[in-house]
Amino acid sequence: MSAYTKVIVGTDGSESSYRAVERAAVLAADASATLVVACAYVPADQRSVSQVADQMGEDAYQIRGDNPAEDIVRGAKDRAHAAGATEIEVRTVKGAPVESLISLAEETGADLLVVGNKGLNSLTGRLLGSVPADAARRATCDVLIVHTT
Repeated sequence: MSAYTKVIVGTDGSESSYRAVERAAVLAADASATLVVACAYVPADQRSVSQVADQMGEDAYQIRGDNPAEDIVRGAKDRAHAAGATEIEVRTVKGAPVESLISLAEETGADLLVVGNKGLNSLTGRLLGSVPADAARRATCDVLIVHTT
């Protein structure tokens, strides 16, 4: 089996997802692979943003900044770099996590998708599905589920 050349890791900004980022960074560094740090997001509709802005008054500037996913991938990139990865790309992808990660893996030709195990053993995860279980079932590349919780 050849080494991985492109590794994608999903993060939602939680501490457990950052553990998956760090593990993916170590794997990517060991394989001299490109690491793609990805965060899926669903944009807020303008009406909701306007309603919140009206309620916040002079503090409304707080909701008009960057997409939160941009901040998440920047923080994850720093952690990946600290864990040893050298070639790191960041991507924010509009949509639900599983669909976004699967599409990104196919689009970039990734040969490994890394996700944390959060939700895998929860009642909700068993009834409704979880990101790690659904990603493992639907991905066309290898999937590594990192024990993060």
